[in-house]
Amino acid sequence: MSATATRTPRDSRPTEAPPDRASSTRHTVKPARERAFWRFLTPALALYTALFVVPSLYGVWVSLYRWPGPGSEMTWRGLKNYTSLLDNEAFLSSFWNTLVLAVGGGGAVFAVTFLAMTVLRQLKGRAFIRAVVFLPMIISAIAVGAAIGFLLNPDGAVNDILAVFGIDGLPWLGPDLVFRCVIAGLVWSSTGFYIALMMSAVDAIPPHLYEDAHLSGATKWEQFRYITLPLTWDVFSVAAVLWVVNSLKVFEIVLAFTTGGTPGNPPLEARTVAVQQYISIAGGTTVPDLGQGAAMGVIVVLITAVLILLIRRVTRRDRVELS
Repeated sequence: MSATATRTPRDSRPTEAPPDRASSTRHTVKPARERAFWRFLTPALALYTALFVVPSLYGVWVSLYRWPGPGSEMTWRGLKNYTSLLDNEAFLSSFWNTLVLAVGGGGAVFAVTFLAMTVLRQLKGRAFIRAVVFLPMIISAIAVGAAIGFLLNPDGAVNDILAVFGIDGLPWLGPDLVFRCVIAGLVWSSTGFYIALMMSAVDAIPPHLYEDAHLSGATKWEQFRYITLPLTWDVFSVAAVLWVVNSLKVFEIVLAFTTGGTPGNPPLEARTVAVQQYISIAGGTTVPDLGQGAAMGVIVVLITAVLILLIRRVTRRDRVELS
């Protein structure tokens, strides 16, 4: 007689796995980080909204009215402040000057910057030279404009030097040359900043790339084109945006250069949109119109946004990485 063993049937229900401690820890830590993130971000957002967003929206609202200033009545004009600018000779002239300054001045600034990137890369004492060319950026724009205005005055030092060589003095502050002199002064005072910015990117390029290129017979231009420029392109795109933003709001150097600190408004040939906006708000010989000045500001903001988008699209390239 054989004995048969009986088995107790096992529970066929799936057993639950123990909870993943790492997963639960992540779920606990993430909300804590988010709470800390918003605690730090909320004051900054509130400050940004109070000091930038609200005044900007208020400026858009003012641009729809005729308003001589605080204490006077605001008269609704709608979009007439904007459409009237199309027939305003002073605004159209200042707008064209601003575009010329942004494009022409920017071309000159980056041409000098690219040349400096090629020359200063292997030059001894380049740190000292970079500090020297950056110095005008530290000086006040008012001081730069006033100094250049005194030098180019009909009885200034530049014409005196020309007279020594028997050359007749030029009307530097005349209607034909005044804005070119403004652009030259702005290029001189601003280029050092962009040289320092771009050279900081050049310093990060490994020297062996240039050594290999030199052994391969590459010229200085080819080294700049195929090594320096691709590896500094991201910094250049940022520098181009900075130039556009700064050039569209040029004000102090024009005012100091053309007036020399004396009462009066800059000549029409030398005005930028920022200067024309100031004249519209300050009044000068006419009644101040804060509504039209606000409309100019809105237009400049829109133009700035469009130009930044164009620059970012034009300078968009695949990032070059060293293997």
